[in-house]
Amino acid sequence: MEFNPLDELDRRLVHALQLDGRAPLKYVAEVLGVSDQTVARRYRRLRGSGAMRVLGLPDAARFGHIEWLVRVRCTPDTAGSVAGALARRGDTSWVSLTAGGTEIVCLTRAPHRADGASLLLQKLPRTPRVVDISAHYILHTFFGGPTGSYGKTHSLTEEQAERLRPRLPDPPARGVRVEMRDGDSELFAALASDGRAGYSELSVATGWSESTVRRRLEHLRQMRALFFDVEIDSALLGYEAEIMLWLTVPPAELVSVAEELSHHPEVVFAAATSGQSNLVAIVVCRDIDAFYDYMSTRIGALKTVSHVESAPVLQSVKRAGRLVPPRTPLFPSR
Repeated sequence: MEFNPLDELDRRLVHALQLDGRAPLKYVAEVLGVSDQTVARRYRRLRGSGAMRVLGLPDAARFGHIEWLVRVRCTPDTAGSVAGALARRGDTSWVSLTAGGTEIVCLTRAPHRADGASLLLQKLPRTPRVVDISAHYILHTFFGGPTGSYGKTHSLTEEQAERLRPRLPDPPARGVRVEMRDGDSELFAALASDGRAGYSELSVATGWSESTVRRRLEHLRQMRALFFDVEIDSALLGYEAEIMLWLTVPPAELVSVAEELSHHPEVVFAAATSGQSNLVAIVVCRDIDAFYDYMSTRIGALKTVSHVESAPVLQSVKRAGRLVPPRTPLFPSR
């Protein structure tokens, strides 16, 4: 589908929402120096077209939950149907077709180590065309998700960004857990569909009063158990190539390599995993030539990386717990 990249104001709006997904649009307009109506119109157009949406997501570690990356290798004629079956499951997210359409990568979450990937694998379609399956426990996320990547958008000035960053207390220690309470599942389901849902909508979803919803949201954010992210097609920001990297690094060098990756402008996600490839990253580049330059220079400079496997992401079937809807064109008129 043909579409137009975002203009500068769209990019600044996206950056503002990456900093605080629930910032009032009136305040965003004030910081950007444009009218309320302009910002509201741009937001409605981006969200209505399916190009962008704000998500409210749980930090699995804060709830003591376990996350797994599952790789399923299939014959090309089967990958689409298997990906669709995985995407329809309520316990999966981030279902993507990679490696020329012969591999599916998905994320699944479970409250206990014995659940999750093992149960998911047991329920995969029984077909000889699924040729290989592997599951990788996410040990630690260095970049992306709740640890803070506001994407790699840098359209705002530092002064504007500082005004829009949410004022939250220092995060609790890493091992501090948050208990799930009745209604939290419904709250997160609603926020995964629309992270900017109003208190009245969230009240209906949870059965709580609006004041209870407000207090719970504030508590979850302060505890870093809830974070907001912006889901957007990277091509709209001018990035045509999205690639998963599976790296093998000596354990003693894992943290230093992961932290180095986290500072690369191309990297939007980096995490340590179980398995032979103990570090996974997702990078976005303007095109394949730019990715080649990135691999030969930035990755090539990481001398302790002993092995790299790259897999282009061909299609995102499901993101953040929701099937990816068809996207309507973005009209050039503003």
